[in-house]
Amino acid sequence: MPAYNAEKTLEKTLLSIPEGSADEVLLVDDASRDGTAELARKLGLKVIVHSKNLGYGGNQKTCYTTALKDGADIVVMLHPDYQYNPRLVPYLAGLIREDICDIVLATRIRTRAEALSGGMPLYKYLFNRMLTIIENLCLGLNLSEYHTGYRAFSRRALEMLPFEKNSDDFVFDQEILVQAAYFGLRIGEIPVPALYFDEASSINFGRSVKYGLETLLTVGKYLLHRSQLKRFALFTKKHN
Repeated sequence: MPAYNAEKTLEKTLLSIPEGSADEVLLVDDASRDGTAELARKLGLKVIVHSKNLGYGGNQKTCYTTALKDGADIVVMLHPDYQYNPRLVPYLAGLIREDICDIVLATRIRTRAEALSGGMPLYKYLFNRMLTIIENLCLGLNLSEYHTGYRAFSRRALEMLPFEKNSDDFVFDQEILVQAAYFGLRIGEIPVPALYFDEASSINFGRSVKYGLETLLTVGKYLLHRSQLKRFALFTKKHN
């Protein structure tokens, strides 16, 4: 759980994860200004607190590095803001455990009506659709969305992908998927309803535009690297 100011929703999120779905729940607190870390400790979670805010991508780097050190075979990223339904954790993990996928995404775009009725702002939906079409065309995939924050990774995937070279900002989510496409990892999807409410984390319009432009830049780097016109460390495998 990459966390920032999630005190109000953490317990509800944790209690909604089906019992027995995980051997350990790790929460990385990115210098929250509320009592997120204290509550997480009371709930029995393993807690790591950043002394300063490293950003959403920087938080994920700590999450995945720690999970690998702890011996995790499957890592599920679930935001503790209760935007995504925690009951899907065993289903995300199951597709990896059965060796069907290396990465599984919980997609919010089963239908336009469902996405918008859950509270997704119209501009976010339109950005999502536009970027997903471009990414599918350029990466040769056919995903329904790339922009969900609810995902599962196999140990093999995290050991292969050079995620430590990625951004510390929100575009980390896109960089790691573009890396996965470059290395030929198997990416699957399952549908998830998502809710938007005051306590749920969400970036504003300005940050969304920045994220969109950085996503397009990442896809451009992929195309240049793949065509061997320019090389990027982003696509250098950690282990052969």
